[in-house]
Amino acid sequence: MSTLFSIGHGNKSFEEFEEELRSFGIQYLIDVRSKPYSKWNPTFNQEALRALLQKRGFVYVYMGDTIGGMPTDPSCYTDGHIDYAKVREKPFFQEGFARLLTAAEKELKVAVMCSESEPEKCHRSKLIGQELLKHGISMNHIVGVGKSQSQETVMAILTKGAGTMTLFGEETFVSRKSYS
Repeated sequence: MSTLFSIGHGNKSFEEFEEELRSFGIQYLIDVRSKPYSKWNPTFNQEALRALLQKRGFVYVYMGDTIGGMPTDPSCYTDGHIDYAKVREKPFFQEGFARLLTAAEKELKVAVMCSESEPEKCHRSKLIGQELLKHGISMNHIVGVGKSQSQETVMAILTKGAGTMTLFGEETFVSRKSYS
């Protein structure tokens, strides 16, 4: 099974963030923030982050416009919450997701990054990680230097052990925040 990684920058310093990436041999960082800026941690603003990563030998790729957690398409929302089942059907998501599949096929050392440090609270697990599993690709969520959680572990945390299946098929996830 191919593996891709995910990471959230949270309130980490760039040095901590870099050390976590290096501990897994990451070479490509894919920024999946729809709005690639941080009010609390300006080091992670898109331009600053890109420059730091390139200086340290990483490749920075922005994909928040295709596989980001806050799409601009209003039809992706239900009662103000982002409905990930709707998002995954959109051509923009499928286009971006195809690029992740290609990275996995090529066995590139990739991490998708968002701001949320707890993977069970982020679209990295609820949307991207779940979709990768359907394609036989494991997403490991980096939670510290040399420490990661599997997609299955993160889903068990999110669903409190209930898994992602219901009597009516696969559970659908929505954003925890309302954006209406």
